[in-house]
Amino acid sequence: MKAPLILLLVVLMFSISCSSEGDRASNIAQSAQPVQESAKPESSNPHPQKISLTEIDKAKSTAEAADRKIIRNADITMEAASTTEVQYRVTEIAEAHGGFVITSEAKQRENLEPTKRTLDIKLVARVPSSEFGSALEEIKKLAGNIPEARITSEDVTEDFIDLEARIKTQKALELQFLEIMKQATKVADALEVQRQLAEVRTDIEKLEGRRRFLENRSSLSTITVNITTPKPIVVVSTTGFGRSVRDAVSESIDVGSAIVLFFVRFAIMMIPIGVLVLLPCTLLLRYFIRRAKRMRLAEALSVAPAK
Repeated sequence: MKAPLILLLVVLMFSISCSSEGDRASNIAQSAQPVQESAKPESSNPHPQKISLTEIDKAKSTAEAADRKIIRNADITMEAASTTEVQYRVTEIAEAHGGFVITSEAKQRENLEPTKRTLDIKLVARVPSSEFGSALEEIKKLAGNIPEARITSEDVTEDFIDLEARIKTQKALELQFLEIMKQATKVADALEVQRQLAEVRTDIEKLEGRRRFLENRSSLSTITVNITTPKPIVVVSTTGFGRSVRDAVSESIDVGSAIVLFFVRFAIMMIPIGVLVLLPCTLLLRYFIRRAKRMRLAEALSVAPAK
């Protein structure tokens, strides 16, 4: 009983996997079917209008574009005099377009003067995909300057259709396993079917989770806004007596520093030379001098008694 049951499971899984490509093609055909039906003239109209192939292709492409799943993201950096005011305005714009703010971070910019300390703010907003362009344009109008902006798009329509086909296949396989479980007469066979059924249900949950993720990311676009205050521009005069004096003092300090560094480097370089060369030479020289003195002294002592 067990061998025919396992063979039946293998045949069933093979047949279901072969039908996945057909399901995917049928999904695409079903999405294009309303366009073809809309292109047909009504039989009740006594004077049917002539519709060109170009118009049919345009209508088909328009319907397909409306059904596409596209993930849109924007990341912009803007400068504004009041970062908190722009923060409130960005929140209002997101809510006005049916979106919301999911993250709001503020960081204080350090400055020696407390009155000149400002806040750098980062906002992450989610808006409906259809309102992405208009919301982004309104946010850009709040900025005095936009140093950086990046907009990305990712088409996940093919992945979405593939997920739907795989989910449909796995659900059909789940139903077949349930029918086989009802026919199982042995405990071993029932446990084997139950194990296969648990694997199929796990795959279904993973696929459905991925599909929900793609639906959420494609239906709601993400806009990241970095709001900073303009950095002050320091203008330095390049002419005048004071400038010349400062340049002369700076050059003198540079020359003095270069001389000091030269002597320091020379001393550091001479340390190994003195230890490895000069010190042994000095010791040898002292040894030969002392030896010569002893030899002279010995000759002098030997000559004195002879006299």
